[in-house]
This record gives sequence, C-alpha cells and structure tokens, in this order.
Amino acid sequence: MNTLVSYSNLFAITLPETILEAVSLLVLIVDLAWLRKAAQATRMATACALGVVGCVAAILWLLSHTDTESFAGGALVATPLVAAVQIGIVILTALVLLLSVKAEFSRNPGEFVAIVLLATTGMMLVTAARDLLIIFVALELLSLSLYVLTAFAKSSAQSSEAALKYYLFGGMSAAFMLFGFSYLYGLTGTTNLSQMTYLLSGEETLPLAIVAFVLIAAGLGFKVAAVPFHLWAPDTYQGAPAPVTALIASGSKVASFALLVAVTEGFVAPPSSETTGHSLWIVLLLTMAAGSIALGNLAALAQTSVRRLLAYSAIAHAGYMLLGIAAHTPQSGAAVLYYALTYALTTVGAFGVIAIVERATGSDRLDAFAGLSRRNPLLAATMLVFLLSLAGIPPLVGFWAKFNLFAAVLRAPTAASWSLTLVILALAASAVSLYYYLQVLKRVYVVKSAKTEPMPASFVELATLAAIALAVLLFGIFPGLLSAWIPLG
Repeated sequence: MNTLVSYSNLFAITLPETILEAVSLLVLIVDLAWLRKAAQATRMATACALGVVGCVAAILWLLSHTDTESFAGGALVATPLVAAVQIGIVILTALVLLLSVKAEFSRNPGEFVAIVLLATTGMMLVTAARDLLIIFVALELLSLSLYVLTAFAKSSAQSSEAALKYYLFGGMSAAFMLFGFSYLYGLTGTTNLSQMTYLLSGEETLPLAIVAFVLIAAGLGFKVAAVPFHLWAPDTYQGAPAPVTALIASGSKVASFALLVAVTEGFVAPPSSETTGHSLWIVLLLTMAAGSIALGNLAALAQTSVRRLLAYSAIAHAGYMLLGIAAHTPQSGAAVLYYALTYALTTVGAFGVIAIVERATGSDRLDAFAGLSRRNPLLAATMLVFLLSLAGIPPLVGFWAKFNLFAAVLRAPTAASWSLTLVILALAASAVSLYYYLQVLKRVYVVKSAKTEPMPASFVELATLAAIALAVLLFGIFPGLLSAWIPLG
C-alpha cells in the first residue's frame, strides 16, 4: 500500500512533465507521418501550435494541483513555490514557440519543437529535484537538449561552432559537478539535500568538503554563466538560432537559479545558526557574483553584436541574482526567483525582436537596428520596453526586480560584512548597463537607415511581443501581481 501511495505521488508530481513528453511524441508523429510533404511554414506552424497546446495543458494541471507533495523522502517535491516557478518556465517555453512560428533555420520543425519540450521537461525536473542523483539526471536531460538545439541551424558554421563549445564546456562542468556530488555523498552518506544541512554545519569545514563545494560551484556556475565559468555564453548566444538562445537565456536560467536556491538551502545552515562550516559556499557565491557583475557590464560596453551584448548582460544579471542567493533568507530566495522570472520574460522578448531584425537584415550588429522605429514602430516600441526594463528603469518590472533583490540582500542578518559594498557595486554596474542598452536604442530611434521599406513581421510575432511588453509594463506598475504569486520558500 505504501508503495502504491508513493508512486501515486510520483505520478502527480511528474504529470506536467509527462504531458510535455507525450506532446513531444505527438509532434513528431504529426510532422513525420502526416505533414512530411507539406510546406515548411505549415509544418513549423503546426508543430509550434501543438507545443503551445501541450504547454497550456501542463499549466492547467499545475494551477489545479498546488498541494505540497513529495516522493522518496523528498527526492522530488511539489510545493506552491516549485509550482509557481514551473508555471513560469512553461509560459516562457510557450512564448519561445510562438516566436518560432516563422523560423527558417531548420528543415525539421517537428524535431525542433520536440526537443524544446524535452528541454522544458528537464527544466521542470531540475526545479522539483532535491536529491543529488535526480538533480544530475535532470540537468543532463536539459543540457543535452540544449546542445542539440544550439546546433540545429545545420547550414550555419557559426551554429555548429557554438554547439561544440557549449558541449565541451558543458561536459567538463558536468564532470566537475558529479565529482563534487560524489565527495558530498562520501562525507554525508546521503544524496538528499534536506538531510545535508545539519551534516555539513560542523564547526569547521573538512578539506574534502572544500573540494566538493568548489567542484559543485564550477558545475552550477557554468549553468548560470557566472564568472569564471562564462566563456561559453557569448559564442553560444551569438551562434545559436535566436529562439534557442531565448530558451537558454530564459527557462534554463530560471531552472538553474531555482536549483541554486535549493542547493544553498541544503548546504548552508539557517542564518540564525552560529556555525561557520557553510561559509565557504557563501564565499564562492560572492566571488562569482562580484566577478560576474564587473566583467559582464564592462565587457558589454565593447560589443557591436546585440546578441553578444545581451550575453554579457546575462552574465551581469547572474551576478545580481547570486548576491540574493548568498544572502540566504526566504525573502532573498523569493526575490531571486522574482528577478529570474522577470529577467527571463524580458529576454525572450528582446531575442524575439532580434530574430525578426536578423531575418530582415541578415545581421544582429548594432547597425542592423538603425531606423527600426521608422521601419516597424511597434517592434521598436517593444524593444524600448525590454531594454529599459533590463536596465532597471521605472515603472518597468526590471526596476522592482532589482529593488526587491537589493533590499532583501541588505536586510539579510548574516550579510552585514559584505552586503553594502556589493550592493553599491551592483548599483554602479546597473548605471553602466544603461549606457550600452541606450546604444541599441540610439540606433533604433536616432540613427537613420539607408533602407526605408517596412520591416516585415508576422501577426503572431508582433502579438506575442506586444503581450510580453504589456506584461513587463503591467508588472512594473502593479508589482504585487507577480510577487504575491511567488510564495516564500
């Protein structure tokens, strides 16, 4: 009877992932069996539509089942916080699929949408996992899917190069992380994160635990593109197809930061504890945060490719979120997830605009955006909203994301020794970021282009981008709409 109850919990927890997997198979069947000889545009539109329907079904299940459940002693969990993050991930996937309707980088739309849904399944499992083995398997499902998607533009040498670099760096980081997990298991005798807090909170950190923390920080630092594990990001952001880059920069980041929040809760004793055995993990997070904030914003100043500019911007934003994770309170954890979701939403919109501009001009360089306000005013207006939100300008949601995060860091009881200095660094870096975002907007609104004909974009693309921009504005004017939806962990 206990086994039946346990597996019924597993079925309930993983049903949204099961829905996405079933829809991925359905997409392949429909595309290869019935639409193989249809026009490319019809195949892509059908595959994306089916994928969006699967995402909607998964969201409806998550909305109707918000009870707290667990499987195998907490190896997989379903809580209101996990459900909120998973809903956000699935919404981001649906938006990426809607913006892929007119994509022309692949002759295999069924396979593309199927792998996108499998990657989303990995993201959702990463969010719910609280056991080292399940975390590793879920991360590999996510990573392998993203490696394949990065190389999906088979006619592009840049895409193949980006995928190879992503794969090589990813394989090394996975090996480091697995070694770290094995050392932690040897030290604690368990792979369950919830049981590690007390086992790792001794008065002094053992040498093997130091090695384990460094290896795990390397593996997870790669996932979020934190310095010094960021080298894959600029090339991957530039070489991958635009919808794939949007997925990497949005859903993958949200899942990875949700995992980092959970891992920190497992490695670090609560802030009220007087133990110091966890301090090394916090030091590692702070080191990566400071390096990411500084390097990301300074390197972005020198970029002429908007994709690479957003890649270095993503590194800087990862640094901001690492500050919140290092603060290690329920409030800072919720602020990190709020930041991750809003940043991901805005980034999907920005890469949606980039995809349209690239399709029309064949380039993602700054000059390709010249005169966009005259060639497509709606597209220019959405880009204005997205970039100003990333810069943290009120009344857009990016302002509240930074405000909530920095306020949570300053209020953390164990952060007094470093919080003020790093928050000042983050604020100064945010001012720097406004300069390079304005460089893009200068081309959009000030610089004239030799071309004056309208820049074409489909109704679905424009409607999706307008909806994202409206959400960014609405959540900025009414920040409680989203913050109330993310309960404290």
